[in-house]
Amino acid sequence: MSSNNDFPQLQNDTFLRAARGEETQHVPVWCMRQAGRYLPEFRESRAGKDFFETCRSPEACCELTLQAMGMDVQMVAGKGPTFPEPLKEPEDLQRLRVKVDVDKELGYVFKAITLTRHNLEGKVPLIGFTGAPWTLMSYMIEGGGSTTHAKAKRWLYRHPEASHMLLRMLTDVIVEYLLGQVAAGAQALQVFESHAGILGPVEFKEFSLPYLRDIARRVKDKLKEAGQDVPMIAFAKDAHYALEDLSQSHYEVVGLDWTIDPRSARERTGGKISLQGNMDPCALYAPKDRISETVKKMLEGFGTRGYIANLGHGLYPDMDPENVGAFVEAVHQHSKQMIKQM
Repeated sequence: MSSNNDFPQLQNDTFLRAARGEETQHVPVWCMRQAGRYLPEFRESRAGKDFFETCRSPEACCELTLQAMGMDVQMVAGKGPTFPEPLKEPEDLQRLRVKVDVDKELGYVFKAITLTRHNLEGKVPLIGFTGAPWTLMSYMIEGGGSTTHAKAKRWLYRHPEASHMLLRMLTDVIVEYLLGQVAAGAQALQVFESHAGILGPVEFKEFSLPYLRDIARRVKDKLKEAGQDVPMIAFAKDAHYALEDLSQSHYEVVGLDWTIDPRSARERTGGKISLQGNMDPCALYAPKDRISETVKKMLEGFGTRGYIANLGHGLYPDMDPENVGAFVEAVHQHSKQMIKQM
């Protein structure tokens, strides 16, 4: 595993220290969701361009995030990732590549990460991402987004062996993808299990949790061999029932959606890991002073140690960038005051 050694020196490691549970001067903050959802300047730069054509240009991809995992996928406006030929029966697994050359298939992503790391000039750490196996599996079977995920869940109940086969295949690709991102310059990694809430506790323990754990364990083992220490975040949306299990899954940080009480999350995780989240994204529609009040209550619930402020999910397309800025400013301001008073 190779890594670039000529990156600019990191000037702000607050996020990384918070992920590891170390002391910070203020609570770090970042927001999930690709910039194309709400930044006007991004939409302007993307106008008239095919999504993946744009992504495959490292220079353009410096401003966006793409995840593509081994199947023909199209990014359809208003629908998100769409698979023209979804998996329908276990026999369809035969048309998937068992061994994916991640460097060949996703090399443009790695080049974009390297370019972005350089262009950041050490101002903030660069976070790498991937979808988790179950979430990717559901897209591959549903053919895109779904409210019920009935087709994907049908596989779990009718074809458990084939489901595990597919989940293992995806896990192998994801591990290589994440390692490639670190080699390219990513300084932290987040695994999105966006469709965790579609599963019940029993199904989550069988079809999601083992693969989340396997990803973290295998990535960390490889990084340890290379003398690298990269914090990892698990974000399993709506998986309230799995909070204790997630906190013991080899991740330094567990991300929380907005429906979990901060104090309860601290108690249930035993204060042993860092937490990330979890303001309701819709709170950003409020006036700026109300945003500040909401942030203050959230910080009081989580505390300032071992905490990364974030929304409980992603930004919505019609959100005002100035209100996003107010959220960030409020986190910094209130957390600095709270730390001084300790």
